[in-house]
Amino acid sequence: MEVRRKERIDRGIKVRSEGIYVVSSLKEMLYVAGPRLFLIVGLLLLPLVLEMAPYWKRVVNIMCVYGLLAISFDFLANIVGLVCLGGAMFIGVGGYMTAIFNVYLHCPVYLAIPLAGLSGAFICTILLLPCLSLRGVYFAIVTLMYPLLFTRIIEALNILGGTNGITGLDSFPNPYLENYVIIILLLVFMFGLRRLVDEDIGLVLRGIKDNDQSVRASGINVTHLKALAVFIASFIGCLGGAYLAHLYMWAGLSLFALDFSIIPIAAVTIGGGGSMMGAVLGTFILVPLSEFLRFFGTFRIVIYCLILTGFIVFKSEGLLTYFARKYDQFERWAKI
Repeated sequence: MEVRRKERIDRGIKVRSEGIYVVSSLKEMLYVAGPRLFLIVGLLLLPLVLEMAPYWKRVVNIMCVYGLLAISFDFLANIVGLVCLGGAMFIGVGGYMTAIFNVYLHCPVYLAIPLAGLSGAFICTILLLPCLSLRGVYFAIVTLMYPLLFTRIIEALNILGGTNGITGLDSFPNPYLENYVIIILLLVFMFGLRRLVDEDIGLVLRGIKDNDQSVRASGINVTHLKALAVFIASFIGCLGGAYLAHLYMWAGLSLFALDFSIIPIAAVTIGGGGSMMGAVLGTFILVPLSEFLRFFGTFRIVIYCLILTGFIVFKSEGLLTYFARKYDQFERWAKI
């Protein structure tokens, strides 16, 4: 007589080292890779599903830009320990740099965006370099001031189009390229950063967050690693800003809007920090939610704040941690 019992799926295939699985069947492979495949396939199918809803296709594009910013913030805050409120600076610098390359230097879109990402990341890293010795709220306040500084300089000196901005940017050659460029960028950086933080350099970066003095005492140049982390995070954000400028075919002062600094923080708080996927999950909730709430006019801000407060109070661990715990509780019948 065959005897079976119920066991949790993850306990049946997980070995003693956390996050390492011994996979022996297709079902177990799907169990391990299922959430990632669902995210990848779902994102790639979204533009096709929303083919008859161009407004929501545009919302998906903007949602992915916020996703890049949320990943950038999550990487700096929860891996390196630098709470950066300069997401708006990354977007603004990236947007203006791609406008310079595209409008003034006549670079095509596919060349202007990566050049804007690299040059914008270099500018942001140079500006933040003197602040890397600051910690906690002091670093956060300085990074929050930079977008305001850029706005006032452009207004006062009437440069880069002044308050009118730079117009005439090239759009993407076709709508599918417009959709899939930002989706692929989001997937690449999300899984790429997850891989990076699991490597040796990721262990060192976490050590800098926990105790940078101990890392410095071991002979590692902490300033260089912090600068590298800022460059990576600002490169991701500047690419999002460059994409957004070509999406609107315009680069102006609204690229330095405070929303680009605040929404990524809220997304990481809701989704769960330190995993990159949590930041993206929070973005996928907040951005469509804010669009749905436009029906309520200015009162939507109140509803938005109440929803955010509810998430923070009742699910402070983040939704990704909660969903992962529930996912690990799935059971199967196994032979004894």
